[in-house]
Amino acid sequence: MFITRYRDFTRMNHWFVALLFIAAGLTGLALFHPSMYFFSTLFGGGYWTRVLHPFFGLLMVLGFVGLFFAVVRDNFWTKSDTAWVKKAPQLLKGDESGMPPVHKYNAGQKGVFWIFAISLVLLLITGFMFWQPWFAHFFPIPLRRIAMLVHAIAAFALVMSVIIHVYAAIWVKGSFRAMTRGTVHEDWAKSHHPLWYKEVAGKANQEVTRKKH
Repeated sequence: MFITRYRDFTRMNHWFVALLFIAAGLTGLALFHPSMYFFSTLFGGGYWTRVLHPFFGLLMVLGFVGLFFAVVRDNFWTKSDTAWVKKAPQLLKGDESGMPPVHKYNAGQKGVFWIFAISLVLLLITGFMFWQPWFAHFFPIPLRRIAMLVHAIAAFALVMSVIIHVYAAIWVKGSFRAMTRGTVHEDWAKSHHPLWYKEVAGKANQEVTRKKH
């Protein structure tokens, strides 16, 4: 039996942001260092890469805003998350049996989510500060240089967190289905997110009871 984990809008929003992340990432790498300039050929050359990169980034942030409000309620930190972090080394060894029960997201997923959010805010703010020719002239050169450094650091943090996110989705079998079909197997939910499963199952039982009466 399968249960719904993500609605259609959330899944479409997720893939919209993912595609823009790839586009913004490749254009950003092309601009970051000459050794990666070859990525610019995918976007029509250096001129169009420079023009398109900030727009890709802006659209990515706007897309993430919708995703943020769709899932933020389940990503606030709790005491059980702290207990989960303490047990994380055990999980990395492949032993999930002693892990504290979690709700819809575990502490690792929540951490990645907040890195996404913080990184994108920093990328948005700093990106405007050296966006030529529209906004850069409002800021002094020393401040623009600092903004470029922070932009690069935030981009690195975002890329690394995305790699972790993708790896975890592949590592935990059955997870990828959640963002492709919107559902997960009941046994998957019981094993990896038991508190969330109990909530979903409880709501389903209440709905069945309501219909009977």
